[in-house]
Amino acid sequence: MKHTAAVIFRTLILLLIGIGLGIFITDKRSGRRFFTTSSGEDKISKVLGLVNSSYVDSVNTDSIEGVTVNDMLQSLDPHSVYLPAQQARNISERLQGGFDGVGLEYQLLRDTLVVTMVYPNGPAARAGVQTGGKVLEVDGKPFSGTGLTLARVSKNFRGEKDSKVKLTVLTPEGQYKDFVIKRGHVTLSSLDAAYVTGNTGYIKISKFASTTDADFRLALARLKVEGMQKLVIDLRGNGGGYLNTATALADEFLPKDKLIVYTMGAHEPRTDYTATDSGVYEEGALTVIIDEYSASASEILAGALQDLDRATIVGRRSFGKGLVQQQFPFGDGTAVNLTVARYYTPSGRSIQKSYKHGAQSYRNELAERVRKGELLSEESNLTDSAFVGAETYHTTKGRKVLSAGGIMPDVFVPDDTTRESRLVGALLVNQLFSAYVIDAMQPLLKKYPTADSFIKDYQVNSATLSHFLSYAEKASKEVKAKDVGADAPAIATLLKANAARFKWGINAYYRVVNENDETFKKAITI
Repeated sequence: MKHTAAVIFRTLILLLIGIGLGIFITDKRSGRRFFTTSSGEDKISKVLGLVNSSYVDSVNTDSIEGVTVNDMLQSLDPHSVYLPAQQARNISERLQGGFDGVGLEYQLLRDTLVVTMVYPNGPAARAGVQTGGKVLEVDGKPFSGTGLTLARVSKNFRGEKDSKVKLTVLTPEGQYKDFVIKRGHVTLSSLDAAYVTGNTGYIKISKFASTTDADFRLALARLKVEGMQKLVIDLRGNGGGYLNTATALADEFLPKDKLIVYTMGAHEPRTDYTATDSGVYEEGALTVIIDEYSASASEILAGALQDLDRATIVGRRSFGKGLVQQQFPFGDGTAVNLTVARYYTPSGRSIQKSYKHGAQSYRNELAERVRKGELLSEESNLTDSAFVGAETYHTTKGRKVLSAGGIMPDVFVPDDTTRESRLVGALLVNQLFSAYVIDAMQPLLKKYPTADSFIKDYQVNSATLSHFLSYAEKASKEVKAKDVGADAPAIATLLKANAARFKWGINAYYRVVNENDETFKKAITI
């Protein structure tokens, strides 16, 4: 039953992160155009023109054009795609490291927007907005209880830099207060967490954006001051990003002139990316955690550090994406991400998994790993078709590594299926952990002055767990409290972690989660 639930949950995650897992954008030639529509020999344009002028019904030819182009691209490989304007804009914002807005995260709870996080130094933070506040009015008009949607919230909160928005908020103390916020640039860090436990520094990187290397340098400097002597880099769930960011981060760990990666394509000559002499952590113990969602740029970093014997790779086999995409924008905001090259690790490995059976089969490959038990057994990975007959390569110290199908870790740690059961999935998708924190745990959180005291002294007892499950069951038909079983410890951990995040931010969340994470425990012992 848990295997089935895990398949469902992982498929859901793939849907949620969508194209992000398949994108590996290199920004070295931004601005190039692709696909002209003026050529008399362009069959796609001719057919669309015929549809527009002669088809029996009225048709939105823009949408047809997008589908047609995307179908053609997907016949080439699963990572060449057509991006509608909004999707292209979202990806650009995500990888450029920010957007213009007010700078807060929220949850829509009973048709009311509740602030769940205020970005440090952002416009909302400067105006004095606090976590836990409920937005009742926007610009003097009713907002709460008016059929809120994510699109409507975005329309009200996003806007041009220096434009203003007035929020009427019910504060956590029960007071009504007006905040006039001048919209500005909101910086999105590419690091989810950075903290020291014992003498080990832990940095979780969510994406390889334009600011990632700078974010890393700042975090590492702080961790060194806090007593860090060895480092764990967590790339789990990191679907990639910019090529030059991946090589810049690898450069931080490698001595001058070491080959990090090279790329080649039919229209792209071989390009080598080598380390400089500017690395900030070229010596010192280093462990990198990966999983089946670590893709693209994550695999470039992990592959380079493995091939050069610079780090120990811990976790499970990575996604297996060895293709490089270039984004070609159109004037209407849409874009095409086209695969232009393959990349190869220092030993010469191409780790791209097969897509010869089509895009749909390719997307189902992770679910197949789950079904066959590959996330629970190291041996079953090596019998997978991706590695049968695969070429053997060697690290600088002579260790054998395989091509195709992703990066195999040096130390395998099986998946914890209790964190991905059907029940836990339903609680996460319906945002019931954070909802319960908002509704029931704020008085408790006030008793703890610091994250350290909360993490050390508070435990979710059986009464709280039972109350939470009863709350969740009433809120969602997908939740059945009687099914908790072996999932109870994972649910308790996530409840505590979400409470910590609500009060003290994302670092506190990962400190709680990692306390019971077997992969993290293994990583810090190496």
